[in-house]
Amino acid sequence: QVQLVESGGGLVQAGGSQRLSCAASGRIFVPNVMGWYRQAPGKQRELVAAITSDDNTSYADSVKGRSTISRDNAKNTVYLQMNSLKPEDTAVYVCNLRLGYPIEYDYWGQGTQVTVSS
Repeated sequence: QVQLVESGGGLVQAGGSQRLSCAASGRIFVPNVMGWYRQAPGKQRELVAAITSDDNTSYADSVKGRSTISRDNAKNTVYLQMNSLKPEDTAVYVCNLRLGYPIEYDYWGQGTQVTVSS
C-alpha cells in the first residue's frame, strides 16, 4: 500500500518561507504525478503545484513565481518551497499522488498546517 507523510508546516510571518516535504512509501508506479493541494475553511480545495515523474511542473496562478515544486526520486519525496508567503496562503496543505497504473487512483497524505501571520 502507498503512504504519504508530509512535514514542514508551521507558523510563519508574512513574507517568510516554508519548505514542505512529502515522503512516499510503497509501490510507486510510473508514470505518476505528485502534487500539493491546499484547503482553507470556506474555500474550495486548490491545486497549488504538481510535478510529474518526468519533472514536468505546473503551478496555481496564486503561487506562480514564488513557489517551486521538486522531487527526489531516490528518496521518493516531493518538496514544495514557498517564498513571500501571504496570510491568504494559510491552509492545510495535503500531498497527493496520482497513479496512472494499473488504474488512475489518488493517494492522499494526512495534511500539514501552514499558518501565515500578518
